[in-house]
Amino acid sequence: MQRLLIFGMGYTASRLAHRLRALGCEVIGTRREAQDGALAFDDRQSVLAALESATHVLSSVPPSSDDSEPVLDHYGDAIGATSLQWTGYLSSTGVYGDVDGAWVDESAPIGSGRRKARSEADQRWQDVRNDMHVFRLPGIYGPGRSPLTRVRDGKAKRVDMPGQVFSRIHVDDIVSAVIASYDGPPGVYNIADNLPAPQHEIVAEAARLLGMDVPPLLSLEEANLSKAALGFYEENRRVANGKAKRLLNWTPRYPDYKTGLQSLLD
Repeated sequence: MQRLLIFGMGYTASRLAHRLRALGCEVIGTRREAQDGALAFDDRQSVLAALESATHVLSSVPPSSDDSEPVLDHYGDAIGATSLQWTGYLSSTGVYGDVDGAWVDESAPIGSGRRKARSEADQRWQDVRNDMHVFRLPGIYGPGRSPLTRVRDGKAKRVDMPGQVFSRIHVDDIVSAVIASYDGPPGVYNIADNLPAPQHEIVAEAARLLGMDVPPLLSLEEANLSKAALGFYEENRRVANGKAKRLLNWTPRYPDYKTGLQSLLD
């Protein structure tokens, strides 16, 4: 039986765990504190015992607020030394920085953007084992976390930034890519849909699907965004997913935001 140990049972990892359990796999995860069947991250004895019995290991834990890589700092030596069938890390396409709207594939340099800690963590995970699968993910949406929710709540803003595009991915397409990689070669993979698009188009589509008024277009200044949200608009890129399609035999079930949003509404 496959036994997957997941560091960080967040939104995406929990969705993966649910799917794998339905397929008959055993999954155990960590959280900051022991809850919902997960181990406490700092319970070193229990985590090392789970690692020893695991066949597969995945980390979805981002760098911490002090830019350290908590999983590798605490358990990196053990992960590197344990005999495993598969290892993976959920990274971010933010490692590519700003490329003025150009397409980026896995050969593009990393480390020039605002997410330098992410870039360093990405590289450290590549270095810890030679069979590592690194998944670089753009904006994630899915059940309970999508523009539909923000439009319903009256919190969605449409920002007018000519030429600005974002890539995104439905959470279930991340799940299918990770599972597909069990039989695929290690390496770095961009997991994104096929249609990078401006943020305001996605919000407008969500409003249309809900039968609600489309929020007005606002300038960046008028939108009065948080510092974290403003950071997204400092970078502009299109994320290419061809490598995952070729080597993992993976195809996104939701190839664009329209099909993805419609599925959530259904």
